[in-house]
Amino acid sequence: MPLFDAVDIENYAEVLVWALNKSRREPLKKKDVVVIRYDIPGLALAEAVYSRLMDGHFMPVAMARPTPYMEAERYLNASYGQLLFQQPGLAELYARAAGIVTILAPEDLTHLQGVDPRTIAEAGRADGATKDVLRRRRYTGSLGWTTCVYPTPALAEASGMTIEEYARALGRACWLNMPDPVREWRRLEREAGEVCDWLGAMGIRSLRVESEDVNLKVPVGENRRFLGVSGTNIPGYEIYFAPDARGVEGTYYADQPTLRHGHLVLGASLDFSGGIAARVEAARGETFLQGQLYLDAGARRVGEFSLTDKRFSRVDRFMAHTLLDENFGGEHGNCHLALGGSVLESYTGPAELLTPELEYELGFNASGLHWDLVNTQPKRVTALLKTGEPRLIYENGSFRI
Repeated sequence: MPLFDAVDIENYAEVLVWALNKSRREPLKKKDVVVIRYDIPGLALAEAVYSRLMDGHFMPVAMARPTPYMEAERYLNASYGQLLFQQPGLAELYARAAGIVTILAPEDLTHLQGVDPRTIAEAGRADGATKDVLRRRRYTGSLGWTTCVYPTPALAEASGMTIEEYARALGRACWLNMPDPVREWRRLEREAGEVCDWLGAMGIRSLRVESEDVNLKVPVGENRRFLGVSGTNIPGYEIYFAPDARGVEGTYYADQPTLRHGHLVLGASLDFSGGIAARVEAARGETFLQGQLYLDAGARRVGEFSLTDKRFSRVDRFMAHTLLDENFGGEHGNCHLALGGSVLESYTGPAELLTPELEYELGFNASGLHWDLVNTQPKRVTALLKTGEPRLIYENGSFRI
């Protein structure tokens, strides 16, 4: 029995093509090249996206992502030259592509557990030139980009669900159980846009985030905007921005588990001083967490801060994948911060003006790391306005708009 029926698959594909267009500055045009990257268990969805792109007279290019076995071989059985090898033509393909759809359907969540994280980081640095092309094109809006999850037994087991329960929860999170999912996403886009406009009009200098284990100051920074329902992730309910990484101060705690490179991290606690995570502890996975923060000079700084309104989100339980868990609504909503690289889409000025020098001057953070750490505790978020006035903007899981 398929995890999604034919209607769900078609609806999911339609949502992804809508999200791809949403993430671009201009809609896709006929004959545009669109890359579909997919894990093999997600083949059915990849085929549906391929078919829809063909119907739209686009030029789809399907690319299966490496299997867990292939990834382990690269990191455990490669010479240094093989580790750094770059696939011929890949940079050229990404430079020409108008959009990229990524379908994540992991067969195994722990296959990299025995790999030295420094080996993965070295391979990641070798991929840096290609990643930089993607990052810049995404930021300028010339490259559409959307990422989604397809249910697998590995995800279901890690989240404590049966595969059928997981598929239902994921379908609900993506609004696939509604008669017209794209209409629902357009509605959410409007509602999230109203929140972003409300926040942007306040003239916020910084945010104070307070919960049982969090007391954090997050400066908004100059030339910033708040973003929501951008199409880059499905589902994607969060309202987010790139703070001035130099001014983050205080204590942050991630009560939600996180999986990265096969390592489980529980109860991550960080103390920030002068924008740097000076103290880093965890109930489980502490050594791995601390090691990740030595990957480069920006890994100990914050590149993103977000809040999720429980009224928007249909994710109400742990789903063992950051793309879903960072959108957790539940009873109290969530906030999350991302250690590492900034989301440059938060910059309000012309994309072509945001040079690396200006990024540094404005407090955008540069790093090869981007790791979301989620807090789901009841919280209050108070904005300090440029007038000096405090204003409560988020409480009990909802924005106070």
